[in-house]
Amino acid sequence: MAVAYNQRTHRCGELRKAHVGQTVTLAGWVNTSRDHGGMTFVDLRDHTGITQLRFTPDKSTAHAAARTLHNEDVIAVTGQVVSRGEWTNPKIATGEIEVEVTEIDVLSRCDPLPFQINDELDVGEDLLLKYRFLHLRRPEMQGIFRLRNTVAKAIREYFHEHGFVEIETPFLTKSTPEGARDYLVPSRVRPGTFYALPQSPQLFKQLFMIAGFDRYAQIVRCFRDEDLRLDRQPEFTQLDMEMAFVQREDVMNVVEGCVKRIFKDAMGLDIPLPLPRMTEHEAMERFGIDRPDTRFGLELRDVTELVRGLDFNVFRDAIDAGGVVKCIVAGGEKLTRKVTDGLTEELRGMGGAGLPLTKVAQGAAGIEFQTGIAKFFQPIAAKLCQAVGAKPGDTVFFMPGKYADVCKYLHHIRTRVAGILGIIPENQWNLLWIIDFPLLTWDEEEKRWASTHHPFTAPLDEDLHMLETDPGKVRDKAYDLVLNGTEMAGGSIRIHRKDVQSQVFRILGISDEEAKEKFEFLLDALRFGAPPHGGIAFGLDRWVMKLANANSLRDVIAFPKTQRAVCPLTNAPSTVSKAQLDELFLTIKPLPK
Repeated sequence: MAVAYNQRTHRCGELRKAHVGQTVTLAGWVNTSRDHGGMTFVDLRDHTGITQLRFTPDKSTAHAAARTLHNEDVIAVTGQVVSRGEWTNPKIATGEIEVEVTEIDVLSRCDPLPFQINDELDVGEDLLLKYRFLHLRRPEMQGIFRLRNTVAKAIREYFHEHGFVEIETPFLTKSTPEGARDYLVPSRVRPGTFYALPQSPQLFKQLFMIAGFDRYAQIVRCFRDEDLRLDRQPEFTQLDMEMAFVQREDVMNVVEGCVKRIFKDAMGLDIPLPLPRMTEHEAMERFGIDRPDTRFGLELRDVTELVRGLDFNVFRDAIDAGGVVKCIVAGGEKLTRKVTDGLTEELRGMGGAGLPLTKVAQGAAGIEFQTGIAKFFQPIAAKLCQAVGAKPGDTVFFMPGKYADVCKYLHHIRTRVAGILGIIPENQWNLLWIIDFPLLTWDEEEKRWASTHHPFTAPLDEDLHMLETDPGKVRDKAYDLVLNGTEMAGGSIRIHRKDVQSQVFRILGISDEEAKEKFEFLLDALRFGAPPHGGIAFGLDRWVMKLANANSLRDVIAFPKTQRAVCPLTNAPSTVSKAQLDELFLTIKPLPK
């Protein structure tokens, strides 16, 4: 008699000692099976956990069927919950009970597996992605995607409760410059023309505000054809949000509430609000990067003026060229000569010239420097140590050069040294906002101004007068949310005045003709009563990756691509027939030899 698998009374992780004596029906996958001669034990698994099944010879039909089972066979069983007595398994939630099976129905047999579901994985990523449906059966993967569901649910509920409207934006749209290459889709009905898959719904959400919707939020799929790495995928999911009649504090406050809800629902944590604010200038000065990890110290110290008069050409040349000298102070016996030599080679691999350093010691006459470039610092040793907080046993890492290079290299050293010393706290969530970015950055190669964020970002009202005369000093109304050194969200108040938008385009070197070609529909909309508005976007995948402590975005996307943008499961991208190409009036250019 077949077990009514569609009438499960419980899931496999739900049974407890209170259920002893009840007759239950379970269904799931065989996690393991053990034949003890007289009795056979099977661990049955579903997404909630594991229940041990016991098959005894007196139930001969069920016992015989159990002895034929292999891992990942799909079965349904009916039986009585019994206590395991002294054989309790404390490692699983159902460890106090087992089910003595009276009936079994083998629903599906499993062929030999490419890798075991319940073992430690030691297989290549391509194999895991080729059989992704098997990889997703693993409890840790089930946990990640149920966490992802919780995060998405928390976001949707939060914005619904706060009066936001969810409206879909098109996937087939116009190619506009947004920082990465577009994925293009040829049009069959208009030969020679192409749609672009959206890198973000940026322009459309601005149109929603101009249309009067006031508050919009959407969890949306986006696409970017760019070089891949652990935290990038060609298709990704983000929360997209926009609000009308707001300044940046209004947007930031709403986002903070959403983040608090995410941490509460997904992690059971209460995040204190408001979150700290830090200007981009302060972040660069103290941490060398505009997305600082504030869980540990090792902050950058500017010693340019202290070392200006030293007879050390490396520093003197950098300062004379308009550069700076900064340092990091770190203590610990782990910073051996072998370790510091390795850090020096890492910087050289990044394009740096080296890593000047010295160690602080207590000499007979007081504080002194030893090793490295110590001889150049002896005249100011005590004064320098007092200024940067160095004490005997510490190592001082210096970096001279252009401001941007100094920040980049010392940020790398700061992060690496923190890892070597083991001072980065685990299970600590340091959130902060970075604000007051420069509106524009100078592109040295192209000798022109470029947008720090995007060309629709509004300048601060108090800096607007410098837009023509001193554009490099203009700050913007952007805001980035940073978590433990990772940018988790980015947004801004938008330019809502056509004259200011045209002025910014002009400074960026975008002609009226080019602006009309690329952004005509937005510029046209700004003519018809656009309210002040702003919003933000944050990557859902990246949030789940952080909260799940996963290693890459591929761990939190159900069917991801490899670093070569290939899907081993479906073999996409793939060739198509000549007939399909002919319909689109396309020909394939031969690859170069």
